[in-house]
Amino acid sequence: MIVVTGPTATGKTRRAVDLAKAFDGEIISADSRQVYRGMDLGTGKDLEEYGYIPFHLIDICPAGYRYNLFEYLRDFQIAYDDINARGRLPILCGGTGLYVESVVNGVRLPDVPENPQLRASLASKTLDELTQILAEMKTLHNVTDVDTVKRAIRAIEIQSYYKEHPDKAVLTKPHPMKEVTIIGVEIDREARRQRISSRLRSRLDNGMIDEVKSLIDSGISPDDLIYYGLEYKFITLHVIGQLSFDEMLAKLEIAIHQFAKRQMTWFRGMERRGFKIHWLPYDLPTDEFVERVKEIAKL
Repeated sequence: MIVVTGPTATGKTRRAVDLAKAFDGEIISADSRQVYRGMDLGTGKDLEEYGYIPFHLIDICPAGYRYNLFEYLRDFQIAYDDINARGRLPILCGGTGLYVESVVNGVRLPDVPENPQLRASLASKTLDELTQILAEMKTLHNVTDVDTVKRAIRAIEIQSYYKEHPDKAVLTKPHPMKEVTIIGVEIDREARRQRISSRLRSRLDNGMIDEVKSLIDSGISPDDLIYYGLEYKFITLHVIGQLSFDEMLAKLEIAIHQFAKRQMTWFRGMERRGFKIHWLPYDLPTDEFVERVKEIAKL
């Protein structure tokens, strides 16, 4: 498998498509928000870039749903096995570091059944109390496990299951994939900032605010859209009257720049954790980019 990753606004999709055309591949998205239908401009799906290249794990669940890592790893494995069975090359493309690292690390999350007794015993606890219980059971790497009482209880339920079923817990430990090449699309900070700003204005011009209004009109609550962060958070706040257009634009632009920095922090962390990322310049000519990947991956 080839992985194409890197921070936002570096042109990862176009690079993955170039590789898919060159090596008879199909693309599996590693983007935590492109799974949602109707969230197109805000997540940068750019579906027209794929052309005839098949893609997977885009538009697979409704907006308003809260997709998670367990579901992603399950769905990734189905897509990966299907592509391999047909003799084609899987190309994982996206900037959600947790998804990328979990896949190449070979992490599997077993389907954990509900525990009614445990749930009843936790039902009266506050979110802070639940967070403390969970922190004693596992290292909290992100806040998604504890953003609501319901999710925190589920996270405790999962950790309790692993403690009681150590054979299942083994699957959650790293089993790194073999024959995987990770390509990082590299861009200097100033060029990244310019591309982020230019792309944001283009998407606003192309109707990103109307996209958010349409999602709200379809019955999705503003709180559910705000949960998705970035474009959906700030544009929703503008649509419901809490931010002016100029305030929304300024805050959103800052948030996307900060997001790109966090992505790079994750990828540098991956390198410290032993993953080899081959960084290639974002502005390499297509032929040279493909040839460099061919040499690196020994294709």
